[in-house]
Amino acid sequence: MDYASFAIEWEAAWNSHSLDRILAHYSEDVVFRSPKAVRLVGSGELYGKPALRAYWGAALSKQPDLSFVVVDVMYGHAMMVITYRNQRNVLAAETLRFGTDGLVVEASACHVPS
Repeated sequence: MDYASFAIEWEAAWNSHSLDRILAHYSEDVVFRSPKAVRLVGSGELYGKPALRAYWGAALSKQPDLSFVVVDVMYGHAMMVITYRNQRNVLAAETLRFGTDGLVVEASACHVPS
């Protein structure tokens, strides 16, 4: 897997605000964890693409200026960490674990406390 290319496309997908383009990177049964999800959808652990679509759709509608710039990419065995800054220059990180098909099966977002 070309993790550097994945990070470039991941950033471009988020900056496009296209949910279909963003979700194309994730498996149907993906598990996603984020403390920010609690505020929008009531749970910090989401299961499946429909749950991600609902969460990220709500997040994008509340932040029409949302943008990400990848800062660094770290590689592991069938996983990676992307650190990035958002439009407010706040640093965050996503840990992504991949299935054998190259799609994300598990993702965890970590943010600087606000």
